[in-house]
Amino acid sequence: MKNDKGTISVSLVEETLALARSRGLDALPLAEAAGIAAPMLASPKSRVSSAQYGALWVAIARALDDEFFGQDSHRMKCGSFIAMTQTALSARNGAQALARAVGFMRLVLDDLGVRIETDAQRVRLRFVERDGAPAPAMFAYATYFILVYGLVCWLVGRRIPLLEARFRCAEPPAVHEYRLMFCDQMRFDAAESYVDLAPAFLELPVVQTTRSARPFLRDAPGSFIVKYRNAGSLAARVRKTLRALPMAGWPAADQMAARLHVAEATMRRHLKHEGYTYQSIKDDLRRDIAIGELQGTARTIADIASAVGFAEPSAFHRAFRKWTGMRPTDYRPARAELTRRTESD
Repeated sequence: MKNDKGTISVSLVEETLALARSRGLDALPLAEAAGIAAPMLASPKSRVSSAQYGALWVAIARALDDEFFGQDSHRMKCGSFIAMTQTALSARNGAQALARAVGFMRLVLDDLGVRIETDAQRVRLRFVERDGAPAPAMFAYATYFILVYGLVCWLVGRRIPLLEARFRCAEPPAVHEYRLMFCDQMRFDAAESYVDLAPAFLELPVVQTTRSARPFLRDAPGSFIVKYRNAGSLAARVRKTLRALPMAGWPAADQMAARLHVAEATMRRHLKHEGYTYQSIKDDLRRDIAIGELQGTARTIADIASAVGFAEPSAFHRAFRKWTGMRPTDYRPARAELTRRTESD
């Protein structure tokens, strides 16, 4: 099914909206315009699509005229990310693209920057904070990182593996979403802030062009939150394997372990360490596919229930409430919006 693009916890949406409110914005109309209704925000378990989160990101940036959401004493005015993309597009390889992206950010921000440190084992992006500036929150580190990292990943045409990440800030409420965004080896309340990348990307050629930049810039940078999530975890491998199979043919836990060439006990232990069970991954995937279908198609709820493996719509309704705290109908966009989306696909 095409509508599994991943979803984002409402806790991360709330962080984004709180930041907007602290800058004097009336954030609720922006959320509603992005298709995120008030009942979604009121339900702690609810999820939003990557498209909705991306639309909210863009709306807040435009309202503030600041693509860094007011988290630096110097605004990153709208259009800066486009200019950064154009600057990095003519780079020869990943190393040059990274240097140009980091150099561009140094020109537009005053309080937060990055120093690139490279050796044979890793490329370290060490955060440098201006003396006297307020200590950055996790959202500030993540905003900086996703702008630079997402751009470089796109330029070289693949997700660059993250090795570990350390941050001076306290653990944020949406820590699970940040681990998806970064990596499992992530620590807070650290002495310094940095992210280590696997170095192989440095020599990769830049494969994008001005032609491919046009559709890329339409969805970026909000789309990065899901597009370049941690793909190296065992949970991600399980999810990828399930996604490639018809739902009726999803294997039992022992069969999945065999497909991944690990013992079932080992698979369960590793998944538990990452915060999952095999059943929770299957449920999350069903949930994300269902949300995509509800928001992106005109299929009936009964059809969607059947497509995600429920013989009875009533069972689907119960499971959906358990997953999100809401009814499937609460996720349906207004008819006019759905028509617009369908026509633009």
